[in-house]
Amino acid sequence: MTDRTARQEHIHARRAGLSRREVAMAAFGALAGLLIIGLVWLMVGREDTPALPAVGELNRPAPDVTLPLLDGEPIRLADMRGKVVLVNFWGTWCEPCKEETPALQQAYEKLRADGLVIVGINLRRQETSDEAVRAFVRQYGVTYPIALDVDGEAARLFQISPIPVSYFIDPAGTVRYVRVGTLSSEDVTALFGRLRQTATTAP
Repeated sequence: MTDRTARQEHIHARRAGLSRREVAMAAFGALAGLLIIGLVWLMVGREDTPALPAVGELNRPAPDVTLPLLDGEPIRLADMRGKVVLVNFWGTWCEPCKEETPALQQAYEKLRADGLVIVGINLRRQETSDEAVRAFVRQYGVTYPIALDVDGEAARLFQISPIPVSYFIDPAGTVRYVRVGTLSSEDVTALFGRLRQTATTAP
């Protein structure tokens, strides 16, 4: 083999080596690009469809209860068909209820115009007076309706567990979710969005 031939083969080998490195670098770049796209997609997906909080899924008709509000006017759950309704059972003595109430008020202010109805049902039999309930409402700046379960009938019909406990009712009047324990404003937003989306896509 001549020196010239050897040099040519060496050059060809170097070129082949560079080509392999370039292919490897291109493949690595493509993989990195796909990973970045995937991460962006996940982040956007999470923003568009927030994860649901830990809830129990139900599928039963909401009890048709009529209760007096703090001002004495009656409120009937069946009259709220066509909207997403959050029924929250609570008491002034309940420490988790005190923690939860500002979050419910925040969610109500944010989503009321979009069709969310929140009804706080106070377990009146365990309160000292109506004034104690009014004082709680004033203290926490509650503007959503507060009903009084004077005889415990609403609690019995909903089969409530320890409070706070919340029931999410879809526009068709079906109890879809129950949450035992406190809710955050983000929890309410996620569940409201799910129920509204389901109602929109239902045949």
